[in-house]
Amino acid sequence: MTIHTTHPFAEADPDPARRLRGRLGGAVTLWTSGAGSERAGLTLTSVMVALGEPARVLGLVDPDSDLALAVEETGTAVVQLLSWPHRDLAEAFAGTAPAPGGVFAQAEFVDTAWGPRLAEAHTWAGVRLESAVGAGWSSLLTTTVEHVEVGEDADPLLHRRGRWLRPGTRD
Repeated sequence: MTIHTTHPFAEADPDPARRLRGRLGGAVTLWTSGAGSERAGLTLTSVMVALGEPARVLGLVDPDSDLALAVEETGTAVVQLLSWPHRDLAEAFAGTAPAPGGVFAQAEFVDTAWGPRLAEAHTWAGVRLESAVGAGWSSLLTTTVEHVEVGEDADPLLHRRGRWLRPGTRD
């Protein structure tokens, strides 16, 4: 039983561009950067890979986020694909769920030359910042790929219309 026939917090006049973005969906990535107490991370789904020499990974981030600052300071980041069991970790790094002890205390991370990497990440890339420019309300980070490891893709975490999904499920 529900007391609402529609979403209780829905906007009266939803932004069509925001609705379009929600319908595009995509794989969920975790971007991390920094070392020690200066580590930062952010869950991202607005990500694209541009093939070429070198290949590039592009990501839209909140320009006021700790991650944006860390990537600009260090010049490097780790881009890792998350799996279905990492839903809670994705929420914590997105800032939408509590993270007792901090977000990096929620899972095991190993240090790399590009920043902290989720120990359980099967697929990840070490990237170097090429540019950071404003794009709408976001900052577009263009990075060059310096290292890639591609592993199992058995249970990827997807995001569409504000929900975590497994491939083949309907939203």
